[in-house]
Amino acid sequence: MITDTLSHTKPPVRPWASGLVAATTAIVPGVALAASIAAAAIAAQWFLDIDALSPLMLAMVLGILIRNTLGLPASAIGGVKFSLRRILRFAIVLLGFQLSLAQVAAIGVTGFGAVTLTLIASFVAIRMVGRMLGVDHALATLIAVGTSVCGASAVVAANTVVRGKDEDAAYAIACVTVFGSLSLVLFPYLAQWLDMGSAHYGLWVGASVHEVAQVTGAAFQGGPEAGQLGTVAKLTRVALLAPLILVLGALAARGGSDTSKAAAPLPWFVFGFIAAVAANSFLPIPAPLLDVTASGTTILLTIALAAMGLETDIRKLWEKGVRPFALGAFGWLFISILAWALLLQ
Repeated sequence: MITDTLSHTKPPVRPWASGLVAATTAIVPGVALAASIAAAAIAAQWFLDIDALSPLMLAMVLGILIRNTLGLPASAIGGVKFSLRRILRFAIVLLGFQLSLAQVAAIGVTGFGAVTLTLIASFVAIRMVGRMLGVDHALATLIAVGTSVCGASAVVAANTVVRGKDEDAAYAIACVTVFGSLSLVLFPYLAQWLDMGSAHYGLWVGASVHEVAQVTGAAFQGGPEAGQLGTVAKLTRVALLAPLILVLGALAARGGSDTSKAAAPLPWFVFGFIAAVAANSFLPIPAPLLDVTASGTTILLTIALAAMGLETDIRKLWEKGVRPFALGAFGWLFISILAWALLLQ
């Protein structure tokens, strides 16, 4: 009787609780794998002490190597997808805490106008040339976003509404990494050859070079003034990522009769990004907290890029041929020349 009574009084397991446990258990292996790769990439960047070496790109390369040599365990698939989607969106929101309206104002009306015009013109030109070259629409769009805005983080953020294949995003990131690295090496020498002043050089780098790490590495070679202006110009481009993604999302939702396009999601995380920028602009957020969000952004973005690498089949990258790479080269030359010309004083 006692046993029967105890069995009847035992509280039932709630369905939502058991479902939550099951969902969490399903994503743990994949998230742990992506996080381990991210930790290795961040440690490698710290150990090598090369500021321009992006842990994001290192994580993606490591993920690709693991996927295409050892393979991806079935138990990790759910967590890898979670990392590439949910963790990425949260990282983009945190990225907003690195920006403020005061930073944008620091480059002046002329600098802001040149940065904005360069971004828009480059995006449109790369999309048009991509169509002429016969490059897939989604891949051309991702190369355009990565080149005109801010490299890898822009590519993965834009892909939430563009809905390209993971191989498309990986190819676009590879393009902006290669050509951004060329800018890092060549721009300081070009600045001397063109006899550019510090302010012109810094704004040029910030308006045209792809990744934030590449911008800081190239801009500070022109001195402190060039480094500061280059960083601010680059962060201005990052701020413009939000309206660009909203436009891409609206276009995707209106595009044709394709069901997947009609169901393109509203990128709510972009509103979180905008809210974070506003908070950093108008609220007295303590500097230590901003440092924590900056570190958290890097860690989460690196986890997302590791997950992207784990989902990338390198054979599909080779199948895309040389035309997308040629498009990336065109984008690099176009944005570099246009930004230089617009900033001439």
